[in-house]
Amino acid sequence: MTAIKESSTIQENKQIALELCPVTYVMEKIGGYWKPIIIYHLSQGEKRYSELKRAIPAITEKMLIQHLKQLENDALVVRTALPVVPPYVTYSLSTAGKGLLPVIDAMATWAISERGGAYDACPVK
Repeated sequence: MTAIKESSTIQENKQIALELCPVTYVMEKIGGYWKPIIIYHLSQGEKRYSELKRAIPAITEKMLIQHLKQLENDALVVRTALPVVPPYVTYSLSTAGKGLLPVIDAMATWAISERGGAYDACPVK
C-alpha cells in the first residue's frame, strides 16, 4: 500500500471536513459498500468470522478481514478471542457500533420506500 503524504492539500481538506461536518465523520467510519452490511449482520448478535462470510457470500475474504479490522480500529466492533485451540474469535458491535443501528435501519427503510416495497432477495437479510 502506498504511503499517504501527510502535508498534502487533499489530506488537509479531508481533516478540515472531518472536524467541521458530522456527515463526513460518519462516512469516514462506515463509508464504503461492505461496512454497513457487516454492521447490519452484527446487529443480530455476535458472530464468528465464518458466520459473517456465510451471511455475506459476495464479500471476499480479504475485504471482510480488512473491514473488520477497520471497524475494530474505529471502536465500532469488538473482537473477542478466546485462548483455546483451535482459536475461537467472535465479533460484536461495541456501544458506539450499536449507536449506528438507527442509521442502518433508516437506510433500509428509505430503500424500501424508494423501491415501493420489501426486498425479496436481499443478500443482507
